[in-house]
Amino acid sequence: MGIPSSTDDTKTPDEEQDTSYLLSYTRHLERQTRRLETEKQIVEGERLRLQRELNNVRSELDRLRTPPLFAGSLMEVISDEKAIVKSTTGPQLVVSISNKIDRDMLKPNCRVALNQRSFSIVEVLPQSQDPSVRAMEVEDKPNIKYEDIGGLTTQIQEIREIVELPLLRPELFENIGIHPPKGVLLYGPPGTGKTLIAKAVANVTNATFIRIIGSELVQKFIGEGARLVREMFEFAKEKSPSILFIDELDAIGSRRLEIATSGDREVQRTLMQLLSSMDGFEPRGEVRVIAATNRPDILDPALLRPGRFDRLIEISVPNEEGREEVFKIHINKMNTDDTVTLDYLVSETAGYSGAEIKSICVEAGMFAIRNNHSKVTWNDFSSALEKVNKERKGETVRGDSFA
Repeated sequence: MGIPSSTDDTKTPDEEQDTSYLLSYTRHLERQTRRLETEKQIVEGERLRLQRELNNVRSELDRLRTPPLFAGSLMEVISDEKAIVKSTTGPQLVVSISNKIDRDMLKPNCRVALNQRSFSIVEVLPQSQDPSVRAMEVEDKPNIKYEDIGGLTTQIQEIREIVELPLLRPELFENIGIHPPKGVLLYGPPGTGKTLIAKAVANVTNATFIRIIGSELVQKFIGEGARLVREMFEFAKEKSPSILFIDELDAIGSRRLEIATSGDREVQRTLMQLLSSMDGFEPRGEVRVIAATNRPDILDPALLRPGRFDRLIEISVPNEEGREEVFKIHINKMNTDDTVTLDYLVSETAGYSGAEIKSICVEAGMFAIRNNHSKVTWNDFSSALEKVNKERKGETVRGDSFA
């Protein structure tokens, strides 16, 4: 009988089971390893994110713990390392200049930030400006055009020569050798179209249009009105070429009196700053000034001299031809019937302003609505004319169309 060979490769069932278990366990460990590596990457990313947030919080805490800086004005730069500043507390100090500051930015009277302890200059601050001054800029142009203004052809021509011509064709003035007028005063009764002309200028010109009412420059505290005027002209120079329109100029431009209250003296200080800004030592650049008033007789003579207001344009009540133009402008926008004629309306409105003529057209439309008319008739205009006549004589109160 033969003896079995010891080199037989066959495995017993127990050995095969052990091998299968080891392979399965190995794959399980590999999957678990990959899962742990993925979790490790996620945790590592979260740790980095939290570390960045921690650094930001620490940086913010350090910034908040930084002592406050004093604001001051630079008086003079002595050298690359030293300068004279005037702090908000009053005294003038010789201080050091931080190496991080560009020396070209250090100009006399510029605002700087000073270290609380050493008073050294650590930052150059932007110039302060009242927010109300920036709000004066007219961004949305009015929808008024020169064609919408009747009876003021000559006045509009003068305005265009002063405002538009220097901006569009400055070479004309250079060839002649003169400087264009930089100021124009519109004066006349209320409702004649002074503000309307300013709206048309704001519509057609490409220059920055800045509007201010004279009463807004009257401030409670001493020096505030003068500061507003100064910053207003600085803002206009910054936005040049620009047009500065001052409505109701008589609110601050009235004649100076020897006997005055404290309020009157503050208004006079504002007026003196206006005089200096319009034609003082410093040139005002490409800034055109248009002003309007109903009371030219009470304005200060210094305000009316050439160099400040080079043109004084009277905006008077329209004549017969002008009234006809105004009526046509308003009636052409209305739905009227064939009974409406202009001749009678023009003849019955002698001495009427443009605003009163517009009021007649509006009242006629209101009467047409009241009487359920599809078109404005002559009877509506007749009733409107009678109503406005009574209002001019003080017999009725405006606004009683539906009474």
